[in-house]
Amino acid sequence: MRTRTSLGLAVTLSCAALVTVVGVARDGVGDTATSPTPPPRGPYVALGDSYTAGPKIPGRHGKPAGCDRSDRNYPALVAAELGLERAEFRDVSCSGATTGDLSAAQDTDDGTNPAQLSAVSASTRLVTVGIGGNDIGFGSLITGCVKAGVRYQLKSRIGDSAPDRAPCRERQTSGGTDAVETKIEATSGRVADVLGDIRRRAPEARVYVVGYPTILPARGADCGPEMGLAPGDVTYLRQKEQQLNTMLREAATDAGAGYVDTYAPSDGRDACAKADVRWVEPLIPAAPAAPVHPNERGERGMAQAVLRAVRAAGRRGSPRGP
Repeated sequence: MRTRTSLGLAVTLSCAALVTVVGVARDGVGDTATSPTPPPRGPYVALGDSYTAGPKIPGRHGKPAGCDRSDRNYPALVAAELGLERAEFRDVSCSGATTGDLSAAQDTDDGTNPAQLSAVSASTRLVTVGIGGNDIGFGSLITGCVKAGVRYQLKSRIGDSAPDRAPCRERQTSGGTDAVETKIEATSGRVADVLGDIRRRAPEARVYVVGYPTILPARGADCGPEMGLAPGDVTYLRQKEQQLNTMLREAATDAGAGYVDTYAPSDGRDACAKADVRWVEPLIPAAPAAPVHPNERGERGMAQAVLRAVRAAGRRGSPRGP
C-alpha cells in the first residue's frame, strides 16, 4: 500500500518560481436537452481518482478524509439528478488512486481507503470509473514540464531559446521512444483488468469509463503564466492527454462498457481559459479546487456528460446490463 498525492497536488511548486512562470455543455446539471429516462434499478458505485473525487471543492464528505472527496463532485451530482437515495449511492473515489488501488487498499495522508472494487456487488446497477492518470504519472509529468518551462523562459529572456522548443517533450522522447506513450500502453491492460473485475462482480450493471476533461488549450501560445509551460510542451501534453483518453475509450469498447467523453465538452474551458469559463484550475487556483484539477463548474460539466450517457443507454438499451 502506498501514500501518494493526487494528480494536481503533485504539481505544487515554490511560490517564487510559480508566480513568475508559473456537443459544448452548459454549466447546470439539470440543463441537458435529453428527456429524462428512468434511472438504473439499484445502487450506483463511483470509482476513481482525484478527478472523480474533486479535492478542495467544498464540502468534504466520506472517509477517509485523506481521499478528499467533495459532496459536489460529479458522482454526487449524478446520484442527485437520478433521484437515488443515500443508501443507493456509494462514492469510494480517492485522490491519488491508481488502477491498483481499485483492487487493494490505498494509504492516504489521513486514513486508509479500502479497495474501491469492494463496494461493487451483484446488486450494483450503475458503475462509473475515472482512472489512469496516476498510472502514467501525469501529475509528476506536469511538475517536470513546468520546471523545464521555467528554464526555457529564463533562456528566452536572454535570447538563448527557440520559440518552438518543447524541452519536456525532448526529455520524454530522448531515448528514441515516447516514455509517456509507453506508460499509456502499459496502463491499457490494467484498465481492461479493472473492467473485467467490475463485470464479474456486477454482471447486471451499466458500466461507464469517464475520460479526463481538457487540461490545456490547442495552441501553446494561448497558455501564458497560468501553467508556466514552454509553448511546445503545451501541445505535447495536450496530445498525451488525448492519447490517454483514446486508450480509455478503446478499453471501454473492448469490455462492452460505455465511454463518457468529457474532453470535447470542455474544449476551450481548460486551465488557461478565463476564470469564469474554465473547468480546470491552473497551478494557482482562482476557485476552490486542487491545482490542475476540475473546479465545481468542471464537476458539473462532467456530471452532465455522464447523465447524457446514462439516459441515452436507458432509451436504446445498454449492450451490457439493464
